Amino acid sequence: MKTYYITTPIYYLNGDPHIGHTYTTVAADAMSRYKKQRGYDVKFLTGCDEHGQKVERAAAEAGVSPQEFVDGLAEIFKDLWKLMNCEYDFYQRTTNPQHCDSVKQIFKKLYDKGDIYKGSYEGLYCTPCETFYNPRDLNEGNCPECNRKVETISEECYFFRMGKYQDALMKHYDENPEFLMPLSRRNEMLNNFIKPGLDDLCVSRTSFKWGVPVDFDPGHVIYVWIDALPNYATALGLYSDDDSLYKKYWPADLHLMAKEIVRFHSIIWPCILLALDEPLPKQVFGHGWLQYEGQKMGKSLGNAICPKSLVSEYGVDAIRYFLMREFTFGPDGNFTQSALINRYNADLANDLGNLLSRTVGMVEKYFGGTLPALDPAPSPFDADLMGLATSMLEKVEARMDKLAFSEALNEIWNVVRRANKYIDETAPWVLAKDETKKAELATVLYNLAETLRIVSIAIYPVMPNTPAIIHEQLNINANTDWESAKEFNLLPRKVVVTKGSPAFPRIEKSK
Repeated sequence: MKTYYITTPIYYLNGDPHIGHTYTTVAADAMSRYKKQRGYDVKFLTGCDEHGQKVERAAAEAGVSPQEFVDGLAEIFKDLWKLMNCEYDFYQRTTNPQHCDSVKQIFKKLYDKGDIYKGSYEGLYCTPCETFYNPRDLNEGNCPECNRKVETISEECYFFRMGKYQDALMKHYDENPEFLMPLSRRNEMLNNFIKPGLDDLCVSRTSFKWGVPVDFDPGHVIYVWIDALPNYATALGLYSDDDSLYKKYWPADLHLMAKEIVRFHSIIWPCILLALDEPLPKQVFGHGWLQYEGQKMGKSLGNAICPKSLVSEYGVDAIRYFLMREFTFGPDGNFTQSALINRYNADLANDLGNLLSRTVGMVEKYFGGTLPALDPAPSPFDADLMGLATSMLEKVEARMDKLAFSEALNEIWNVVRRANKYIDETAPWVLAKDETKKAELATVLYNLAETLRIVSIAIYPVMPNTPAIIHEQLNINANTDWESAKEFNLLPRKVVVTKGSPAFPRIEKSK
């Protein structure tokens, strides 16, 4: 069985999670579920980055220890992923003792190899973003990410000889054109960072204590690059007593993240792996930001949207669907409440929800809830619906494999919309008036139920709760695997329906 290992970033614990975190994690969960449906042996990692000066300061302001501070926030993140129905295999925390031990070994190996050396550093530092900047990077003297004031910091530290691996990294980019996607991110990293030359990297700090100590120089703590970035490998057992999972699942198939941390994952992390003589991840993908009214959304900017309130209002599958359908995965997207309501009403209430309720309602009305197992009586409209339904999954695969979630969902909704049109074309309410058309009426309703079976399989990665609603109302209990959605007429001819509440009740904007 082929393996597939996908990761989100480990999110920095300096506040509650927002819709931006949710966007990344839902996308990763959708890919994980999709690959499992395709028969892959999948591992999915998320987690949190818990060390550093920012956490140390935030904990002091809250009047608790750093460990208490991150323990509380880690649970809040876990609760959100449970709410969002994100099923991960590893929840990696950088305070995990096994991870800390592995990080110490990585640091020592690089030091013994001569790739880490002691020096001193003076530079411009943004504490909220935990990043050093060159003066040319600043936005009118402020941090280019959060627009806050930077500090001038001078301290003794250890450096990683990143420049030593510039040529090897460049060679990897040349030989693996899809290593960093989308192409705009690849071009940015190549032209703005790699080709101008890689500077050696500060990898330890002495100005705070909350971190993994350097064993052979206790005044230093290991800085984020070697503390946090290796988490994707240490979670599998790299530099631990049991590295069997690492040998099976590494290199990662996909590191998924927002664009602001692409540089760390596509330059610093690969250079660390090159220095350790370990394989590089197969792909890094940096999606755009979810903006709110045209402005970047985030905790530090004070305009973050709470996912819990959205789920309580619209339901988890509706929010997952909106995030994956409304925005092209790659560029920035503009989140608005109006767009959410419009998408919900048009796609979920009017299209999918209406198709299910009409199908079940007509089986109840015309056949007392049990569709008889009559010989098929084809209509001239059947072939087009059946052909579109059975060819849909290959189109979905092509788009999901490229992380084109919105396009994949559009292919599914082409079938949903076609099925609703099929109802208008075949006019079951007219067929029901003619006793000689009973077999034709049964065939029309069967085709609708069978189309819903196929749709339920295709939507599962993004909307994992909704297929069960469809299956319950149509009494579907077999042929729900991925490959079965490429065939028509797998549903037993006798369909017994159970009418339920509307899957997606229409939202009134005025409310």
